[in-house]
Amino acid sequence: MIWQGRSRRKPTGGLYKPHRKKRKYELGREPAETHVGERKVKRVRVRGGNYKIKLFADKYANVYVPSEGKVVRAEIESVVENKAHMHYARRNVITKGAIIKTSVGLAKVTNRPSQEGVINAVLIEQAS
Repeated sequence: MIWQGRSRRKPTGGLYKPHRKKRKYELGREPAETHVGERKVKRVRVRGGNYKIKLFADKYANVYVPSEGKVVRAEIESVVENKAHMHYARRNVITKGAIIKTSVGLAKVTNRPSQEGVINAVLIEQAS
């Protein structure tokens, strides 16, 4: 269960009385938790009539190689480290800031794949 909204408790321990019900625009959704695997996406309509591309799984990343000044499409092998959650690396969940092992080397994810539908990363260590 994902908890939404302000805490019902005051810093003193007392209760806040709700002054109104929840509103549609306060809605939150479950995180997509992008995994390594065959590409799986879903289009979600958001406020204002716009769309977010939810990325549930992908096996390729756009990796920027600073030494060459180029972007290469690299295959993702696994998630090495993810500071967002202690178990995300073990479960191969990709979020912004995650360190991924690719065919060209270790790379750091620089975007939010679960909301943008693509995985962009910067190479931090060349594969030998």
